[in-house]
Amino acid sequence: KKWKQLSRLQRSVILFLLAFLAVCGVVSYTSLGEPWRSLANKSLDDQRTEPEIPGLKLANPAVLPAPQKADSSLGDHPELSPQKLPRPPHVRRGPSNLQIKPPRRDVRLKTRHDTSKAVEEPVQADKEEKTEKSVISWRGAVIEPDQSTEPPSSRIKEPEKPSSVEAEEQKEPVPINERQTAVIEAFHHAWKGYKDFAWGHDELKPLSKSYSEWFGLGLTLIDALDTMWILGLKEEFEEARKWVANNLVFDKNVDVNLFESTIRILGGLLSTYHLSGDSLFLEKAKDIGNRLMPAFKTPSKIPYSDVNIGRGTAHPPRWTSDSTVAEVTSIQLEFRELSRLTGDEKFQKAVDEVMKHVHTLSGKNDGLVPMFINTNSGQFTHLGVYTLGARADSYYEYLLKQWIQGGKKENELLEDYVRAIEGVKKHLLQRSEPKKLTFVGELAHGHFSAKMDHLVCFLPGTLALGAHNGLTADHMKLAEALIETCYQMYAQVETGLSPEIVHFNLHAQKGHKDVEIKPADRHNLLRPETVESLFYMYRFTGDKKYQDWGWEILQNFNKYTRVPTGGYTSINNVQNPSNPEPRDKMESFFLGETLKYMFLLFSDDIDLINLDKYVFNTEAHPLPIWAPA
Repeated sequence: KKWKQLSRLQRSVILFLLAFLAVCGVVSYTSLGEPWRSLANKSLDDQRTEPEIPGLKLANPAVLPAPQKADSSLGDHPELSPQKLPRPPHVRRGPSNLQIKPPRRDVRLKTRHDTSKAVEEPVQADKEEKTEKSVISWRGAVIEPDQSTEPPSSRIKEPEKPSSVEAEEQKEPVPINERQTAVIEAFHHAWKGYKDFAWGHDELKPLSKSYSEWFGLGLTLIDALDTMWILGLKEEFEEARKWVANNLVFDKNVDVNLFESTIRILGGLLSTYHLSGDSLFLEKAKDIGNRLMPAFKTPSKIPYSDVNIGRGTAHPPRWTSDSTVAEVTSIQLEFRELSRLTGDEKFQKAVDEVMKHVHTLSGKNDGLVPMFINTNSGQFTHLGVYTLGARADSYYEYLLKQWIQGGKKENELLEDYVRAIEGVKKHLLQRSEPKKLTFVGELAHGHFSAKMDHLVCFLPGTLALGAHNGLTADHMKLAEALIETCYQMYAQVETGLSPEIVHFNLHAQKGHKDVEIKPADRHNLLRPETVESLFYMYRFTGDKKYQDWGWEILQNFNKYTRVPTGGYTSINNVQNPSNPEPRDKMESFFLGETLKYMFLLFSDDIDLINLDKYVFNTEAHPLPIWAPA
């Protein structure tokens, strides 16, 4: 009782004297007896928990060099902080609420496996530390907590920081395997042809050792940037970066297709920015994004198909005032992400208006949409024709992927996607003979056609992605059936390569396969859709057969489309192994998509573009998922 009556100063003096005597050896802590020890301990606890005086703050210590942030577990003794910062906690799911400042040039490019994880998981701060602004040095970058990972708002953002680059516990790199090495070799061979004969131009013509121009913007180079990063090709990436810095100029009098330039150029620049942390790519993305905006200046807000990026004008094709539905509804991932990075809402507002308008339109058939939409009236045209192939395909893909990108919050998108898949089941699914392959046909004014574009082979991967994100399990069952069909579109052909379009036999006929090919449809453009779906299927199931099927396809690309002097070529005749009739053109998506998906398919590292952190645009450029579901 007497002890409690003493002032705090008096108690401190007594404890100091006792400590002094103990140091001098006059008394020991144990000789004090239990009452004194208890009082001493209680007094120390009282001092630690003494309430703060409201309004009283520590003096600003900024006159001294800022120390490393202490480990919170060390309490009031930051001087005991170890030299090495502890690893941040590993969080398996959810996009980042961190921002990463671009690393120095000498540390930006790491080993192949380090670079594959340049975007990682968020570090969730303890509730007690949410108001602190922690800084962690990680792989050459400075990570700071962002204030928000919500969709874009009027809040000003610093464009130099990739706002969805994430940090997670570092792991041992997964070794490159033999099949991945073969993909790297194929890329090197393709890149050699492009570098030798088409450098800085849109597309390589490998047979004539020349090039072709579409927009005159180095499409192949930009499409391949993130592929080189993922494959770990440092020298090639650095050389391409220099071209972007010194030669990529958008201020030119040229018409570009809104859709193609968005998915290839804008998407490629945004993806490379996120993977590399290099603000050069964001600045270029902002430039092209702004120059594409005139396309949305239409009476209906449905964008024109073509934009002159130098003059700032836009127009529909010469022969019609229609745009294709797939093109106007497959630019959203890119423009939404550009708004999130820049804080400028105009990009997302423009593309969101398109989706909201299409959501309300009549003319759908159980969620299936026609192929054309008028830019003046905003209404569907050419009603009654429904396909998941050209001119409609990626509408369905982007319904799901926008829902995933936005953190699974935009229910209208999900509703439209689920309704459309039910429409596919009801109107477009049939089974072939003799192998009873499940395929997706087309519907024209009530008449079913057993025609299936190779483009439709995106669907198994999209269905699997939806199932992975919580949609009904029968989506995965349908994905498994359809990927078997897409594989058979290769396996039942003489070269082992799929044609652009197949027709399926609905009735058993002696000596006939499931797949029939018309002369006008037997070309192969080095397309990625089947390999893309194989990647998703292997990533989600672990079934090695999907890797084996992809390996067969790569070998046949090497056998029938590889040009000895560099590059790969599209071919005109997949049914003639002795003369596949090369077309002398290597599409940019062969490097941007096909080989990238091949490399990812053959990897057993789920963190090599983790599908809980990234969503791929329709040109295989990974963009970060905004927020956890």
